[in-house]
Amino acid sequence: MQLPPTLIRSLEGLPGFDEKAFIDVHNANAPVTSVRLNPLKTTHVQLLTEGRQISAAKVPWSVYGYYLDQRPSFTFDPLFHAGTYYVQEASSLFLEEALRQTVDLKEDLKILDLCAAPGGKSTHLQSLIAANSLLVSNEVIRSRASVLRDNIVKWGASNVAVTNNDPKDFARLPGFFDVVVVDAPCSGSGLFRRDSEAIEEWSENNVMLCSQRQQRILADVLPALKQGGVLVYSTCSYSRQEDEAVLQWLAGTFDLEPVTLQLNPAWNIIETQSGPHTGYRFWPHLLKGEGLFMTVLRKNAAAGTTGKYRPKTKALSAKAAAPLGQWLQAEGSRFVNFGDKIYAWPEPLFEWLDFLAQQLKIIYSGTLAGEMIRDKLIPDHALAMSPLITKDAARLTLSEEDAIRYLQRKELADTVPVSRGWQLAAFRGFPIGWMNVLANRINNYYPKELRILKEQRLNQ
Repeated sequence: MQLPPTLIRSLEGLPGFDEKAFIDVHNANAPVTSVRLNPLKTTHVQLLTEGRQISAAKVPWSVYGYYLDQRPSFTFDPLFHAGTYYVQEASSLFLEEALRQTVDLKEDLKILDLCAAPGGKSTHLQSLIAANSLLVSNEVIRSRASVLRDNIVKWGASNVAVTNNDPKDFARLPGFFDVVVVDAPCSGSGLFRRDSEAIEEWSENNVMLCSQRQQRILADVLPALKQGGVLVYSTCSYSRQEDEAVLQWLAGTFDLEPVTLQLNPAWNIIETQSGPHTGYRFWPHLLKGEGLFMTVLRKNAAAGTTGKYRPKTKALSAKAAAPLGQWLQAEGSRFVNFGDKIYAWPEPLFEWLDFLAQQLKIIYSGTLAGEMIRDKLIPDHALAMSPLITKDAARLTLSEEDAIRYLQRKELADTVPVSRGWQLAAFRGFPIGWMNVLANRINNYYPKELRILKEQRLNQ
């Protein structure tokens, strides 16, 4: 791997940088594989390792994060498609430690993940917050927002709204959020080990353009953070201009209080200073993870108010919502109708979601239960992924081979259902989607856009 010489020269003098060790680790061809369990569905890593000749070890700064000693074919793992875990780079899991040390995660919080696609940090945040907290997961690029929505659906949570807004749109919500997470678009040098093609796209000019964009994004979103609220800024870049320089600009431009985190020395995370403010660097030659920079600041300045709230969205009447009881656990939810689609919103979050729907471009919220056709509910894939699904919903347990065929939207010729009608396709007890069993065939309702396109397993 030929690292850009200008990058190497620019890193000289940074705390923790060792040129030889840095180059050696990039040439070692020893990728790190890490996953994070979904506590909505499982907390047992043995689910992923049992019978697979894979061993797991804890990521030290994450409750649900694990290193795997080899990379399986996630594409052909039904448990991955069931949303029982997310494949996420280990260094980025430090977000968990940053929040545990700066906010009370047991409280009901409003959190914004501003640059959220494809969904790693958002699904991570959802696993950390209380059930009555609200996560707004935003992505400005529409195609990436669709991927983000798909991953939120797979995760199965109801206390999330996926939005497709520009950062400046959040100025409509002054002082609304307790926490704002900005994992900013960057030049990507911290991921060179995982994506060698990114080396060809790297340049000093791109670093400067990214730095300017990062500052613009931060300036646009800061009004939405409440007084005393926490800002988490991170990049997967090694460059000073995108890391310490942005931190210095933040400190000099806005009324933000420095926040220092307590680190376990064994983690080998390197502290770096910009005046009184501290950043945290992750070097791949010092720890088991990729390159990352993160800093945490607290807002001192008073924030404005969002104005008077006027209800707009109407919940379904008890009579209209009654038939939904056969599909999902209705207690604690309120049902809303957008077109013919029925969404379940958590009762405590109803007003917040209603308010946001008037201010932002929401492309997904709560749990999509399904679509009403001739007064009958056609259950949505999101309902199959959700813990709201009723325990007595009919389901057919599939073998691994049949589960993969189902995920490819192929026929399940050897499967013999015990009943007809709508039922869940499941693997090892975890739903992976819906199917409708008719007299002479099984209609596969796995979403076409999510289906496995490959025909053979890799790395098996």
